[in-house]
Amino acid sequence: MNELRAAVVGVGRLGSLHARKYASLPGVKLCYVADLDAQRARDVAAQTGAVALEDYRQLVGKVDLASVAVPSLAHYTVASDLLRAGIDVLIEKPMAATLAEARQLSAIANNGHRILQVGHLERFNPAIVRLRQLVNQPRFIECHRLAPFTERGTDVDVVLDLMVHDLDVILSLTSAAVSSLEAVGVAVLTDRIDVANARIRFADSLIANLNTSRVAPRRERKIRFFQPDAYISVDYEARRTQIYRKTPAPPGATYPVISAERIEIAEGDPLRDEIEAFVNCVRTRHPPEADAAAGLRVMEVSERIAEAIRKASPAPDSSST
Repeated sequence: MNELRAAVVGVGRLGSLHARKYASLPGVKLCYVADLDAQRARDVAAQTGAVALEDYRQLVGKVDLASVAVPSLAHYTVASDLLRAGIDVLIEKPMAATLAEARQLSAIANNGHRILQVGHLERFNPAIVRLRQLVNQPRFIECHRLAPFTERGTDVDVVLDLMVHDLDVILSLTSAAVSSLEAVGVAVLTDRIDVANARIRFADSLIANLNTSRVAPRRERKIRFFQPDAYISVDYEARRTQIYRKTPAPPGATYPVISAERIEIAEGDPLRDEIEAFVNCVRTRHPPEADAAAGLRVMEVSERIAEAIRKASPAPDSSST
């Protein structure tokens, strides 16, 4: 098996984790880490055995694949340069800062026959992987993704920062088009939307309600599925999954009985699984599950949510001026 040459561009908190995963994978050599912060690049390079670079453009001709974990506003510039140079790319979410940039990235990857995988990590969450065997034609999905404020990710709004995780999970469960959408949001600590709610109706009658905040007092990540034969509840933080099913009424009873079952979810390493899947796609040239088309669909719905929030925002009171 030929050893693939890898790089990570942007080695902050998340990028440094990417670097460590590549360094531990068989059949892959982490050759370079690149970051505008030269000291940070040197520190991660020393930990992983890679060479530190300040300019990611020096990677051209030297690696086969790369993770892009730079700030969202730089996703398009960095990823497009690498793709055009013939390098396969795993790009952290969101796919790009704007829908137009995401579309251009998709076109560049397709035209150059490059692998472009979008880092929708929840697809590799052991709970979501297990639930794909249980979820069957859900009629209603409710998501809560709340987090205390940090400066990370504030170059985009909370929809692209956090809500995209749940959007990708939902969109991976239905191929139906969005038939209607309502959303509201407010800026709290930044000049972008920090708290948002979206209610989406799909053409197959599925309804999804998403609540997201990056200024919450504590972390909360929950998703619930309501379907004809079951109610499934996942608490990511508590690592608890419950499934409730309706069973026939016992003799002499009027109503069916609801039975509860706790689903055990094994410990996992979603980031390693995600990177390993990307490496396998690079090696086999098979399209990734979270490919450019999936990433684009998330970006398209995100843009519709952002537009709905803009329309729902009250106009400035001209009488006060």
